[in-house]
Amino acid sequence: MGSLFLNSPTLATNKLAKLSGKFQWCFLRRKKMSSSSIVYCQGGGKAIRSSGFSSVLTERSSSTLVGDDHAAAVIDAGSLVLSPNGNKGQSEISIKDFDSYGGTTSSSLVEIQEGIGIVKFLGGKGFFITGATGFLAKVLIEKILRTMPDVGKIYVLIKAKNMEAAMARLKSEIINAELFKCLQQTYGKSYQTFMLSKLVPVVGNVCESNLGLEEDLANLIANEIDVIVNSAANTTFDERYDVAIDINTRGPCHLMSFAKKCQKLKLFLQVSTAYVNGQRQGRIMEKPFCIGDCIARESFGDFVSENTPRFPPTLDVENEMKLALNSKETFQENDLAQKMKELGLQRARKFGWQDTYVFTKAMGEMMIDSLRGDIPVVIIRPSVIESTCREPFPGWMEGNRMMDPIILYYGKGQLTGFLVDPNGVLDVVPADMVVNATLAAIARHGMVQKSGINVYQIASSVVNPLAFEDLAKLLYEHYNSTPYMDSKGSPIHVPSMKLFKSMEDFSDHLWRDVIQRNGLAELASSDRKLSLKHEFICRKSVEQAKYLANIYEPYTFYGGRFDNSNTQRLIESMSENEKKKFGFDVESIDWRDYITNVHIPGLRRHVLKGRGMCS
Repeated sequence: MGSLFLNSPTLATNKLAKLSGKFQWCFLRRKKMSSSSIVYCQGGGKAIRSSGFSSVLTERSSSTLVGDDHAAAVIDAGSLVLSPNGNKGQSEISIKDFDSYGGTTSSSLVEIQEGIGIVKFLGGKGFFITGATGFLAKVLIEKILRTMPDVGKIYVLIKAKNMEAAMARLKSEIINAELFKCLQQTYGKSYQTFMLSKLVPVVGNVCESNLGLEEDLANLIANEIDVIVNSAANTTFDERYDVAIDINTRGPCHLMSFAKKCQKLKLFLQVSTAYVNGQRQGRIMEKPFCIGDCIARESFGDFVSENTPRFPPTLDVENEMKLALNSKETFQENDLAQKMKELGLQRARKFGWQDTYVFTKAMGEMMIDSLRGDIPVVIIRPSVIESTCREPFPGWMEGNRMMDPIILYYGKGQLTGFLVDPNGVLDVVPADMVVNATLAAIARHGMVQKSGINVYQIASSVVNPLAFEDLAKLLYEHYNSTPYMDSKGSPIHVPSMKLFKSMEDFSDHLWRDVIQRNGLAELASSDRKLSLKHEFICRKSVEQAKYLANIYEPYTFYGGRFDNSNTQRLIESMSENEKKKFGFDVESIDWRDYITNVHIPGLRRHVLKGRGMCS
C-alpha cells in the first residue's frame, strides 16, 4: 500500500484536459476479490437515485463529469432545509456567511497543476499532536508518515507517569497498532527504527498549565514545531462537568498559551465536532464561535415583554469554568460523580446544547478564538467519524463509535428496534476522509500563514444524506446475508429493524421482544411464576436499551444539516493528483457499499476481533 503514494509533489499536466468546469467528482468503487476487497478511487461519476431506496442512497457511474451548476443543485436538493440560521434569507446566507479559506475560486493554470502542495508543505515540518493515542489522531499520523516520510519530528503528547511509561504507550498503542501494517510492510526490519526517528513521546497533559511540561522541554519543542494539532478530547456525552471542561475547554486554552511561545508556528488546528452547533436547526453554516455565543439566545432573540418570565441566558465561559471547579466542593463525596454529570447536562441544555460533550467543545472553540491573537487557526468539525473507507485499508476502526453499539446489538439479535426518526439523517464520515481534509487545510493555511480562523465541516447530511430508514434496511440485508454466529456456531437470524418515534412505543416493544427472546411468554402462559433471575435479566436488558436511546435521542432526532461549502472549495483548490491521494469528497460515498462491505465487516474484524464470524 505504501508504494501507491509518492514522496514529492506531482504535476498533473496530462490530466488538465479531463477537467470539466473547476473540478471532477471522485467516487469510490469496490472491486471484489477472492479473499479480500480493495476500494479504488476514480475521477468522474454522476449521482443517480437508487430505485431500491426511498430517499437518499445513491449509485454512481464512472463515465459522466458533473459541473458546478449540477453540484449546486445536488446540495440544494439534498439539504432538507428546515430553516436557515437566524433571520436571514437562504440566498443571503449562502453568499455572505461562507468563511473563505483565503483564496479565490478561480485558479490559474499553474495553480491547477500544483494544487495546494500538500506533500510539499509536509516535508521537513515539525508537528505537535495531542490526543495522539486516540482513533483519529492515529489515522492522521499514519497518513503523514506514509505520504511524507521526510516530515520532521512529530511530538506526541502522552499522559503517563514518566518517560518510560510514555514510550511503552507509544509502542503498544501506535507503533504496534494494526493500522500501521502498510508502513510495517514498507520498512520491514527497519520499521521500529523509522517510527522512533519520527515520533517523539512527550509526557504531559493538556489539562495542566504549560501542558505539564518542564520549562526546558517546552522551549525545545516550541523552537522546532510548525503545526499544532489538538485532537485531545473527552467525548462522553454525559461526562462529569468538571472533567469535560478540563480537557475540552481548558485544554485548548493551555495549548493556545503554548502556541504563542512557538517562534516558527505556522498553524494551530483544533479537531472539534460538527455537533458544537448544538440545537441549531436547518442548514448550519461553517461559522466560527465568538466568546459568549449562546445558541439559546439565537432561538428566541433578545426581546423580552412584560409577560415573559424568563430572560435569554447569557453565556460566560470563564464563569462556567469556575462553576465546574467550585461545584465539586458543594456535593457529598458519595454522589459527587452523579451530581457533576447532572450539572453538565443542565448547563448545556440551558444554553442551547444537547449534552456536556458538545457544549464544552463549543466553549473550547470560543476560547481559541478569544486567545489566538495573530496565530492562524483552522477548526475541523467532522460529524460522526466511523471506520476508514479506503486508507490505509478499508474498514479499520478502534472501539465502539457512535452508531456501532446499535449495529452490534442488532446483529446479535439483542436489539430489534430503536428510538429514531425514520426520515432523519445519520451524518457519518469515514476517518480517512477527515484526515485528508485536515492535511489539505493544514497545507492550505500553513503556507499562507494569514491571521484568522477558518472552519471546515466534514459532514454528509447536506451533500450525501443517509436516512435512518435506509440504514436499517442495509443492516437487515447485511446480517441476513452474513449472519452473526452464536456460541454454538449457529447463525442468528434477525428481523427487520423497527424504528419508533416515541419512548413509550419503544419501551413497549423492548418488553415484548425480551420476553419472547427469553421464552418467558410460555412460562407466563403456563401459570408458572417468572424466576427472579429471568426477571432481572429482562429488566436489565430493557433499561440498557432505554439508556442508549436516551443518550442518542438528540442525535437520532437532530434537525440540523451541516453545510460544507468551505470544504467543497478546499477540494476545488486541489490538483487532480491531490484529489486521488488526499480525497475527502463525502458526496462520492456509496452508502450501500460502505456500510455493508466496509464498515460492518471492519467492525466485526477489528472491534469484535472476529468473534461471531464464520470460521
